Amino acid sequence: MSKNPEPVPQSRRLFLSLLTGGSISAATLGALYPAIAYFIPPAGSGGGAGVAARDKEGKTVVVSALLDKVPAGDRIISQGPTVNNGTATYIVVDDTKQIANFGLNAVCPHLGCVVPWDQGAGKFVCPCHGSEYTKEGGLAKGPAPYPLALVKAEVKGEEVVFSPWEGDDFRKTDLYSNPKPWWV
Repeated sequence: MSKNPEPVPQSRRLFLSLLTGGSISAATLGALYPAIAYFIPPAGSGGGAGVAARDKEGKTVVVSALLDKVPAGDRIISQGPTVNNGTATYIVVDDTKQIANFGLNAVCPHLGCVVPWDQGAGKFVCPCHGSEYTKEGGLAKGPAPYPLALVKAEVKGEEVVFSPWEGDDFRKTDLYSNPKPWWV
């Protein structure tokens, strides 16, 4: 006489089924997350308070020291808010040797290169594919499709504070004159 094996209790079978299903679901979601996240645009950066400009060492830029050492009309690279997937932002010193009310994101909208300021030529020239921008960051020569992104710049005490640009794009060139900011 053989003894019939005892049936497995349903609660244990249910637990193992849920554990297996949960593990497979978690692995599938983990594998799909990067593909799904690719299609979701990043959230806007910079809050209402703004971001203080920082130098290459990460120290806050002191306005009086900056204006003492740079000539009128210069553009000084700094770290600012994330715009166009980059934080490199130019502080604009106007012709009266004051900080302008706007800054320029230094990331080229063509392929994401950091665009250096050429003080002698009075323009920005992208080293990757030769796009050129006016002293205000307006598009002067392609292949870039857009001008450099604008940020609002304010002097608060001894700091330059960047915040998101609000309003229309004031720069007009033969290649780009749309007043709606493309980077928003």
